[in-house]
Amino acid sequence: MAQESSHRVAMIVSAGSNPFEMGVATELFGLRRPELPVPWYEFELCAETPTVRMHQGLFQLSGIAGLDAVDRAGTVIVPNRPDPETEPDPAVLDAIRRADARGARLVSFCTGTFTLAAAGVLDGRRATTHWRWADAFTARHPQVHLDPDVLFVDEGRVITAAGSAAALDTGLHIIRTDHGAEIAAAVSRRLVFAVHRDGGQRQFVEHPLPDVPDTSLGPLLDWAEEHLGTDLTVTGLAARAAVSPATLHRRFRAQLGTTPLGWLTERRITLACRLMERGEERLDVVARTSGLGTATNLRTQLRRRTGLSPSEYRRRFTPAG
Repeated sequence: MAQESSHRVAMIVSAGSNPFEMGVATELFGLRRPELPVPWYEFELCAETPTVRMHQGLFQLSGIAGLDAVDRAGTVIVPNRPDPETEPDPAVLDAIRRADARGARLVSFCTGTFTLAAAGVLDGRRATTHWRWADAFTARHPQVHLDPDVLFVDEGRVITAAGSAAALDTGLHIIRTDHGAEIAAAVSRRLVFAVHRDGGQRQFVEHPLPDVPDTSLGPLLDWAEEHLGTDLTVTGLAARAAVSPATLHRRFRAQLGTTPLGWLTERRITLACRLMERGEERLDVVARTSGLGTATNLRTQLRRRTGLSPSEYRRRFTPAG
């Protein structure tokens, strides 16, 4: 959703909530970012009580807003719980239902999916949660279409994320949806966090990590980012990394959870989106500059990854849109 003014985000916390995910939301939506040419978010932490004991009682928050903050927010991040099968507080569920009824965007991190399901807002929708709790979630909420393998699921107004680290991917996805790929990339650079994990990637690596970690892909990725418009191939990337294509494929799978071609296509689509957001209307120029080759391939890849045609994307994300 393109924003013309500040968008208010409220994050509900409750006893035992995960402080990492609270920190992610605060970092992404709560910090001032005057260097960015868009109005940033107004962020509040809120709870049913003014004092909340966090993360198994290791510390407590005090003086935070009440649940009335939920009624002022356009985006509501719901609490997760250390024991997700414990029923959330009725007042929290009521606040979530009110937010849903007025059309607010609802977001959960990790076991917060249980909270959304308990509020009844996931019925008939796709969702995800931490893989460890997938079976318990399905048994408790069979009316929800759970996808336990992905990092996050965006159902429009309802977004659910997997484990704690996926909160960063999800938050950056929200920023990209609200402000475009270039703003999301600027925030990720500020966080020193690579934006190359999309929601459909798997939550975890199925094979154990080697005793001696593979050499970092960082230098190769940095070089490839600067040459996306050239004729990059998996074979060429492997040669630059001085490894075989099969070894490069294994390293991408282990370190990034995707294939070299999958990563390359995703980065080219991201570059194409930035070019369109900057006002480039000639699809052949966008396709050539981003390395996607032809306008036909650009249309195909953009729709596959965003569900939008180039003209729809421009209307939604360019400053004039």
